[in-house]
Parts: sequence; structure tokens; C-alpha cells
Amino acid sequence: MGIVVALGVISPFPFYYWLWNWPQSWVHLCGKERDPSKVMAHVAHFLKLLQFISLFSVSQFYWPPPLYFWPIFAFGQFLNFRVYQLLGEAGTYYGVRFGKTIPWVTEFPFGVIQDPQYVGSIMSLLACLCWVPYQYILLWVLGYMFMIHVESKEDQSTRAKPLH
Repeated sequence: MGIVVALGVISPFPFYYWLWNWPQSWVHLCGKERDPSKVMAHVAHFLKLLQFISLFSVSQFYWPPPLYFWPIFAFGQFLNFRVYQLLGEAGTYYGVRFGKTIPWVTEFPFGVIQDPQYVGSIMSLLACLCWVPYQYILLWVLGYMFMIHVESKEDQSTRAKPLH
């Protein structure tokens, strides 16, 4: 059970790694008719579902959660929603890597918190330590930290060229 759960938890990260490093292959795979960011969002949502199912399978829930849960989880989710609100689907799902022009955003949390979406996700996961065994939270957090590192090294030469 443990290895299956671990694989479920890390399932999105090879996908994100591939798209970040070889975005042109994804653009070609999606073709001219499909938006690569939209298709990525659909796949990412499916992989997120696998992650949640994996965590739920090893979780032990009780109510109410500890008091620390609410502010940490709420602020983490606020950061996630705010990033999506400011960047939109294309900005959140690697549009710039797929050849789209995404406006530079400076409003909060950008410019204040480095990698605010990952920070928000990590905060939300840490809040769930009251229910989920720490090794699975740690594995998920390490996946985010890996992607923070990967995405910090943007190579302009590997950006995809839009299909026209």
C-alpha cells in the first residue's frame, strides 16, 4: 500500500518536469486545435485527484481539526486562488513555456512571496499533518520543492514556438 500511495503522491511531478523541459513536444501533441495550457490543466486536475485519493487512503480524520489547521490551510488556499486569479489558466499552466504571451504580474502575492502557488500548496499540505502520515506530506512537499528548483532555471531556448 505504501508504495502505491507514494506513487500516487508523486505522479504529477514527472509530467510537470517533462512539460517544463520539453514544452514543444506537448504543443505538438496537443496540435493546432487544442490549447496546450487547457489540456495541461485537465491532465493536472486528474493527477491532483490521484494525489488526493492517495492521501485519503492513508488518512485518519477526526473533527474538529487542531486550531492551527484553519489559518494555515486558509492562507495556503488563499495564495493558490490568488495566483490563479492573477495569472489565469494560461499563466498557471505553463502558457509562457507553450509560446503564449503572459503579462508580468506584480500584485500581491507576487513580489512579496517567491513561488506563491507552491508556498500556498505546501502550507495547505502542512496543515493536513493532523490527518495524514508525515512521510506522504513530506514526499509531496519535496515534489513541490523539486519543481521550484526546476522552474527557477528558465531556459529561453527551450520555450515552445506557437503552432500557426
